[in-house]
Amino acid sequence: MKVRIAVLVLALAWPAGLNAQEAADSAGITQAALDYIEGWYEGNADRMTRALHPDLVKRIVADRDGSSRIQGMTAEQLIAYTAGGGGSRTPAEKRRAEVKILDVFGNAASVRVDAAEWIDYLQIGKVDGEWKILNVLWEFRPEVKAKMMERQKQAED
Repeated sequence: MKVRIAVLVLALAWPAGLNAQEAADSAGITQAALDYIEGWYEGNADRMTRALHPDLVKRIVADRDGSSRIQGMTAEQLIAYTAGGGGSRTPAEKRRAEVKILDVFGNAASVRVDAAEWIDYLQIGKVDGEWKILNVLWEFRPEVKAKMMERQKQAED
């Protein structure tokens, strides 16, 4: 009888503990993503540094003259750009910082961030108990890309 009660108590307690951990992980993942995008808009290098793993690589597939090439930046470069003002020139009414956790499994998470001019896909890992952004693959929004291509065409003419 005592064994059945112990098993029942453990069974009832187990999901609550698991849900608490999931909530803590979701909060940590969301905070890393917000430190990244809000830190960018604020020009706050401390928030950006807190969000990024030092080995981060941020990449975009850039199309130029009919061929693709990969452009990237390091955590150090992204922090320096942020410290230099980052997205602080983006008007407040145009800033977007929508965070959507796409998946979490163990120490790995995939997150989408909708920003003013682009979409970021973040790979976030739990490193030494803290959620840090390890990789970012991003793309400009279509309307921004169209404006950039128009400017490039005008510069060539």
